[in-house]
Amino acid sequence: MVAHQYFDDRFQPSAPAAPPASPPSPPPKRFRRALLVAVAALTVAGGAGSGAAAAALIAHQTPAAAASGTATVVQSTSLSSTTAESIYKQVSAGVVTITSNVGNGQAIGSGIVLDTRGDILTNAHVIAGARQMQVTLSNGQIVAATLVGSNSAADLAVIRVSVPASSLHPVTLGNSDSVQIGDMVYAIGSPFGLSGTFTEGIVSNLNQGGSASNGASLSGLIQTDAAINPGNSGGPLVNAQGQVIGINNSIESPVDGNVGVGFAIPINQVKQLLSSLEGGSTV
Repeated sequence: MVAHQYFDDRFQPSAPAAPPASPPSPPPKRFRRALLVAVAALTVAGGAGSGAAAAALIAHQTPAAAASGTATVVQSTSLSSTTAESIYKQVSAGVVTITSNVGNGQAIGSGIVLDTRGDILTNAHVIAGARQMQVTLSNGQIVAATLVGSNSAADLAVIRVSVPASSLHPVTLGNSDSVQIGDMVYAIGSPFGLSGTFTEGIVSNLNQGGSASNGASLSGLIQTDAAINPGNSGGPLVNAQGQVIGINNSIESPVDGNVGVGFAIPINQVKQLLSSLEGGSTV
């Protein structure tokens, strides 16, 4: 049995903090690698990142919770399905791009708006070691962000922006316990810095294992073939009712890119940690 190695998908080469109106050509694939399943260690890279060890087989982009604001928590998925176009219009306004100044470069990831207070959920690895953080909202507005709480073992973090409530569009959190293999799902995020990217797939498997960027064990991950690439970390995996059922977390690939095996942290796991994250807990 081949042991899998994973890399952290979030790091991109240095780039202007403000995304251009027309997305530039994708930057070279240079990311900080993180070991997820115990095997040979990968070289850790910063924003300008070094290449992965030659033995690297797996790419892993390293993931929200109902805040006290207007985020809606849904306990069932009884709503009727809708079209992909409608789902994108419903959810994309609540998905943001997160740019972190790390080392000598920048890290790009994704996040979801939790409430009109300005709380945003993302992966802990997206903002780990950041000297500064900026959030680009769906309307193109770029604002500074501050860390509220982080749990590195669960690879989750909440950051906050200060903008008018009218600029914030909280997503709807669903019920990941109702997810079944074969369900249609969608991913929204900023792969390679291309904000607002929308991909489609199905739930390929459930209860998959993995590791957080610090090596802590993750369990119960949702596997999907929806295209996920570096920069999707922290963005939502959405069901056919437009509800967030997972936080995109990683991919498995021998070529540092999507080959149809991605993973998301179930949203019900996230909900259990939201109160502590929004309360300022950092562990």
